[in-house]
Amino acid sequence: MGGAGYIGSHMVKMLAQRGHGVVTLDNLSTGYRDAVVGGTLVEADLPTRRRWTGCSPRSGRRGDALRQLHPGGRIGARARPLLPQQFQHTLNLLEAMVAHGVGRFIFSSTAAIFGEPDYVPIDEAHAKRPINPYGLTKLMVEQALADFDRAYGLSRSACAISTRRAPTPTANSASAHDPRPTWCAVAAGSLRPPRGDTGVRRDYDTPDGTCIRDYIHIVDLCEAHLLAIDYLGRGNPSAQFNLGNGSGFSVQEVLDTCNG
Repeated sequence: MGGAGYIGSHMVKMLAQRGHGVVTLDNLSTGYRDAVVGGTLVEADLPTRRRWTGCSPRSGRRGDALRQLHPGGRIGARARPLLPQQFQHTLNLLEAMVAHGVGRFIFSSTAAIFGEPDYVPIDEAHAKRPINPYGLTKLMVEQALADFDRAYGLSRSACAISTRRAPTPTANSASAHDPRPTWCAVAAGSLRPPRGDTGVRRDYDTPDGTCIRDYIHIVDLCEAHLLAIDYLGRGNPSAQFNLGNGSGFSVQEVLDTCNG
């Protein structure tokens, strides 16, 4: 899982457009081969080290950008039994990076590491108290990154991401393979809104009862990851950056906007 998924495929495209040499490692279990539109795709699992020789750095900072990025992961109830494996796979990746001399690592984390917020907007100093396995696993990876930084000098930037939406308009994206109806398609006029109960939870302590989320566009998300690459490339110390637009919208507000 990695560059052929939702975030990764958009990231690969942007890196290639900006002139970076890109090598994508993905086992295609949840990603798509045709979503990788630039550079080289290496189909392999993180535990399968014998194929990692094709991912070793060759050409300096601009040539090893994506090898620093780790957008791989799964979310949802079905993925929960796999989360310990994902943590171990990430450790394998970190060990391989150290062995191949890759000294910088950009990690796509999640706002779920903070759990129920004490205040909003959530800044980088907020206490980390994840309340679900997904957030806990991401936090475990962040802690492992700090250990690798102290032990091997592997500088890292962890980007805690709020809810991301709105794929770029291209057929070559993992989002193009998603068969589920989306409210973005409703807003674009290519899909009629569903009738009856939409399955939206309505028992939150908010004005309309639906969850308030801080949505961020996928292009802005990728731009932030590029800035993180440049930040470490300039020799700055390891850091975490929380990504969002700073203004929350409820699920019902989004639905009302899409319905026009």
